[in-house]
Amino acid sequence: MNSRERVLGRIRQALSDTPPVTAAARDYLPTHTPDDPDAVLNLLHENLADYRATVHRTTEKELPALVAELLDRHNARTVAVPPGLPAIWLSATTAEQHHDDADAPLTPHRLDTTSAVITSCTLAVAETGTIILDGGPGQGRRALTLIPDLHICVIQADDQVVASIPQALPRLNPTRPQTWISGPSATSDIELNRVEGVHGPRQLNVVIVTH
Repeated sequence: MNSRERVLGRIRQALSDTPPVTAAARDYLPTHTPDDPDAVLNLLHENLADYRATVHRTTEKELPALVAELLDRHNARTVAVPPGLPAIWLSATTAEQHHDDADAPLTPHRLDTTSAVITSCTLAVAETGTIILDGGPGQGRRALTLIPDLHICVIQADDQVVASIPQALPRLNPTRPQTWISGPSATSDIELNRVEGVHGPRQLNVVIVTH
């Protein structure tokens, strides 16, 4: 008998009278939010604002005017437009539109000269105030949403808002490149001085579209 066998034998002997391990209970709640669309939407609004995102609510009809107003308010002269974004969303703005071509490289110069980006999203999670992008239609490449100083993200309240992470995960495609956003980019130094815009957009404006 070698040393390894002796050690394992002593462990088995010490554990011989230990009750068998049972599987952990998986009866936790999938959400802690009432099954009420208005309550879920209000919670999303509250948590997004708590993360210092600027939240707006509007209708599909009023969306183009609001987008134009937000771009003007932030002096955004150029806005990146991902493939698949509804053209009507930008129909009221005078900002120069840079339509992204997935086959063209996103050079540092090109990104640095883009003031803002507008995207849709895959899902928004109310309990965590999180927006999820996966590069689908209207969302664009990851770099496109991380470099411009202003990110305007449009959420469709009817079908893109869920209460919790457990509700979100089954609706996500794990093979797609996901970006999870909870507020604008922020970090703190050793003295806890908050700095925004280091790892992503300094300004996050979320527009929740209701009907």
